[in-house]
Amino acid sequence: MTTGTDTTAPAAPDTPLVELRDVGKTYGTIRALSGVSLSLYPGRVSCVLGDNGAGKSTLIKIISGLHQPSEGEILVDGRPVRLSGPRDALARGIATVYQDLATVTLMPVWRNFFLGAELTRGRWPFQRLDIPRMKRLADEELRSMGIELNDLDQPIGSLSGGQRQSVAIARAVYFGARVLILDEPTAALGVKQSGVVLKYIAAARERGLSVVFITHNPHHAAMVGDHFTVLRLGSVELSAARDETSLEELTHHMAGGAELAALRHELAEVSGVDVARLPGNGNGGTANGKDGGKESGKNSGSGGDGGP
Repeated sequence: MTTGTDTTAPAAPDTPLVELRDVGKTYGTIRALSGVSLSLYPGRVSCVLGDNGAGKSTLIKIISGLHQPSEGEILVDGRPVRLSGPRDALARGIATVYQDLATVTLMPVWRNFFLGAELTRGRWPFQRLDIPRMKRLADEELRSMGIELNDLDQPIGSLSGGQRQSVAIARAVYFGARVLILDEPTAALGVKQSGVVLKYIAAARERGLSVVFITHNPHHAAMVGDHFTVLRLGSVELSAARDETSLEELTHHMAGGAELAALRHELAEVSGVDVARLPGNGNGGTANGKDGGKESGKNSGSGGDGGP
């Protein structure tokens, strides 16, 4: 097993950049993840969906090297590794953009772009920041991602939420990310700004990155996702490629699936509740009531327990 920050040789093209095999995580007597498998390929957006408490944050921390899995294994370029920390993960090309973005709101855009990795010129003790070079490189990288800002000297806090997310994505790409983990990037954004972020997620995919899009919004996932994993109570309830599932099925699993069927049965015994008007009545729980048979067939092979 490889440890530390030793680099590994590139794997075959059909080998995942990062692969999780039956990964589990416990905190004392609390089981946060159980038997989670996930393969991250270049040029693909892998969407991980789940409600609060589903295990999304724990999964992020394991892939990014912050926490060690209690069971299972992690492979990078086809080789088992033990990520010693976030710096080790970053050295292997695994970058994470969290919801708070790790930016300093009063600093200019270019300064945030190189925050913690500032370029310098001259020799000690006369070393100083190479501001012109940092501005030029930040502008070039942002434009290569389709992000055009009129003034890189403006505080990053003056940008919209979508623009700040885009700057964080471009920064991760510039510093060598091969796998880009986005922690709920559209959670606090409106429709228009969410569209901006989704646009740059697609741009990162076009540049050959493997993008892990963590979200609780199946509509956003369906717009850019190539593969979908739905977590529920720490386990995989659904794992399917884009052509193997639908927005209705994703919404159904996100909404609780089997729990909704049980709730529907209980409400049927309550007077004044029109159960016939509830979504998925008698059709396998789909949102539009049209794909019941199709979804039932898929759930039997998903490895999950969410299908009614």
